[in-house]
Order: sequence, then structure tokens, then C-alpha cells
Amino acid sequence: IIASVGGGGLICGILEGVSRHNDVLGKTQIVAAETIGASSFGGAWNNNKDVNFKLNAIDSIATSLGALQVTPVALERASKHEENGGSVRAALCTDAEAVEACVRFSQDHRILVEPACGAALAVLYSDRVREGALEGVGEGEAVIVEVCGGSGVNSELMESWRKEFL
Repeated sequence: IIASVGGGGLICGILEGVSRHNDVLGKTQIVAAETIGASSFGGAWNNNKDVNFKLNAIDSIATSLGALQVTPVALERASKHEENGGSVRAALCTDAEAVEACVRFSQDHRILVEPACGAALAVLYSDRVREGALEGVGEGEAVIVEVCGGSGVNSELMESWRKEFL
């Protein structure tokens, strides 16, 4: 399951749902996707699950991921998921990779999404991000991407992001 992470609310809900169905979903791989300039979950997770990790600033086009610090509950639930046999990975993409994923998703599905969602989509559209994030996912296994965040985008914005980043 791939989802963009800001302050941790969405991933908390996903992890709660997975834990409620542990018999079926217990070994599920969760990928928490963020842009590098808004990586509060990834920063904490990759620093020994440090609940005190805090970004100095949000330096990303994906401003709706803009939480300086992830909720400790997200780190706790992610750790518990691993204790129960699942896995959690932080996948970090550049702003350009997030924008490219948004553009490609719009071409493939005729749906506009914001770069915050593009962070999750970059796990599929970027070879570099996909390689690390989906390691261990077998041929034919289901991959679920939580696609969200379209209220702050229109065709003019998408075109301006494309020109700026691609």
C-alpha cells in the first residue's frame, strides 16, 4: 500500500485498517511517500524512528505534505506493523519526480492531482523511487496507491509545474 504522508493522519488510518485485518493484511508492505523537502515521516523513520525529528522548514512544491513533524502515533503504528510481520518503507522523491508523476497520471487517467499525491505516484512512475520502495514485491502481487489531493490543482497550475520542473 502506497500513500503520501504529511503529518501522519492518512498513514495512521491505513495502519489501523491493516491491523484490524491482521490475519489477511499482516504482512503487507506499507510505503510512506514524501518529497525530499517535506519528509518529516521519512526523516524520523530513517533516523531510528526518532519521535523528536523535526524539519527546519518545508522546502517543496508539495506544500500540502507540509508538516514539520510527523505525529508520534504514525511512528508507533508503523513500528507495531513491523513487529506484527509487515514492513514499512519511507520513499522520498524529488519535486521534479512528483510533478512528472502528476503529469503522467493526468495523461494516463485524465485526472489532475497535486504534487503531494505525486509523491505516492512517483513510486510507480519513477524508476529510481520504485526500485527501492517496491523491493520484494513479487510479480503479480497487488499494489494499492492511495490517490488523493486534487482540490488545489487545475490545468494551468499543472502546466506551470511542468514548465518549471520538467
